[in-house]
Amino acid sequence: MLIRDNGRSADFMAPAFGFGCLFNCSYCTLKRHKPTGLMVATNTFDILTAINNHSMFATVDKPNQTHDKYISYDIAYNDDLPLHAKFYDWESIFTFFKNHDKAMGTFATKYVNNKLLSFNPERKVRIRFSLMPQKYSSILEPNTSSIKDRITAVNKFIEAGYDVHLNFSPVVVTDTWLHDYKILFNQVNRLINDDYKSNISCEVIFLTHNKQKHEYNVKNNIPGEDMLWNPEVQEDKISQSGDLNIRYKVKNKTKWINQFKELHSSMIDWCDIRYIF
Repeated sequence: MLIRDNGRSADFMAPAFGFGCLFNCSYCTLKRHKPTGLMVATNTFDILTAINNHSMFATVDKPNQTHDKYISYDIAYNDDLPLHAKFYDWESIFTFFKNHDKAMGTFATKYVNNKLLSFNPERKVRIRFSLMPQKYSSILEPNTSSIKDRITAVNKFIEAGYDVHLNFSPVVVTDTWLHDYKILFNQVNRLINDDYKSNISCEVIFLTHNKQKHEYNVKNNIPGEDMLWNPEVQEDKISQSGDLNIRYKVKNKTKWINQFKELHSSMIDWCDIRYIF
């Protein structure tokens, strides 16, 4: 029942309702630890009780970038909740947050699950739709919902009562990446209803990769390593969990972050960047 500080995607990372993913994205950080399959927690109400007890004593200054009012808990950082919803008592989980005085739930996804539209969480559940240029997604995120479907789902889920943000993650730098993100931002501008834009923020996370995951991908013929593994512009990084990963070199990354922010500001400035790294 470990609940960890976060301050980025949410105020806190909640205990997991699942561990693993039935997608097979080339860059997935979770896949470094669990390459295949999904484990599902059977103690849903114990987890919700732990979140409730934690929220009663948590000290969080509000408003902050995660939410103006509610303490936010990321409830699916170890899986894709909409993809795996049929394995969970997701309606009870969402009802818990809908009725809670202090807490809200949040999760990122690459899957548009229209069955969730039958539930109105009254803005107490935030879905963060992950986006990257479609030509990248087709290689790195096989069998996930199309980028167009994820963007158009923003409108439907807002209308259904969800809080919706965008998750530009991971940002993969290629020779044409700025042009490709220009196309993506054009899609975002065109497909999201103007009436909803003022309520949508985003998070931006540049690629972090891992030597063991790289070797696993190569061994198992998982596509995309020519995009993900580029030691000339990458350096070692020790993660918060102690893993040895690689990220873009600081000098390069600083330049690319500024270029991303400049392009973002020129095209979708209505979508506030909550954090970028």
